[in-house]
Amino acid sequence: MNNEYNKPFNQAQQSYQDDEIDLRELFSIILKGKWIVIAITLFCTMASVALALYLPNEYKASAVVQPNNSSGSGGKLASLAGQFGGLASLAGINIGGNESTDAVIAMEVMKSWGFVENFISKHNLAIPLFAATKWEQSTNELVYDQGLYNEAEHKWVRKAPKGKTVEPTSWELYEEFKKRLSISKDKESGLINIAITHYSPIIAKQWTDLIIQDLNNFMKVRALNDANQSIEYLEKQISQTSIAEIRTVFSELIQEQHKTKMLAQVSDEYIFKTVSSAKVPEEKVKPKRALIVVLGFVLGLFLSVLLVLMLNYFKDSKK
Repeated sequence: MNNEYNKPFNQAQQSYQDDEIDLRELFSIILKGKWIVIAITLFCTMASVALALYLPNEYKASAVVQPNNSSGSGGKLASLAGQFGGLASLAGINIGGNESTDAVIAMEVMKSWGFVENFISKHNLAIPLFAATKWEQSTNELVYDQGLYNEAEHKWVRKAPKGKTVEPTSWELYEEFKKRLSISKDKESGLINIAITHYSPIIAKQWTDLIIQDLNNFMKVRALNDANQSIEYLEKQISQTSIAEIRTVFSELIQEQHKTKMLAQVSDEYIFKTVSSAKVPEEKVKPKRALIVVLGFVLGLFLSVLLVLMLNYFKDSKK
């Protein structure tokens, strides 16, 4: 009877002893291959140190903006549209929730290929965007990859990839710029963070300012064009009707569009108002050199132990 009660205990004790033996055997195998472990771990650590030192510093400049509440007059237009079944929609007017919609549209425009293409072309950013490899702080100058761009001759010299040209294509520039642009919105406050990362902290700050400025101008022109088209349409409709009530509603809609035009022309910050302007960053955001070295050490240790165990396994299987 006692033997039956002691049986589970004995099994547990035996299992514990087996695990202890296995761990001892494992450490014994690793100890025998300690020079392999040391050599590979040291090699990976030194390689990670070299990589960390080789990678150039990158800096991030960021600005905080908020949607400009005066960028639309959706409330009044919605009220008028309610009085006259969908007429504002026929006029091409955006009704209700205009401020948040415009902000969302602006954020998507900023990330679009067409906008970025025009932004790069307008400010001649292709060379510092695509060919720069690092920034010399002492001279405040960018260093370019001579395999891509010959600075002395001012021309692109890269070996064109298949289907591409010597000069980087619009799509290649867009893809490179996307890596450097980050946009995030705080759900609680509604504030938007716009940031640019570059080798040069000065360029990072300049590009952040420029993209916000260009986006405001783009959205302003867009709003003016929409308002002008709406006014033209509404004036045409007024001339074609003699019903006083309809003419009154059209007139009020025209007044709202003129208000939109006035607001767009008055403010340079039509869609985004700056809360915190971009500053020249003093500290790099990457590379994280300490993290790279730690990961190199851990990777080397893992690979070396795995190799020692595999070698021991193959050695035992041949016996």
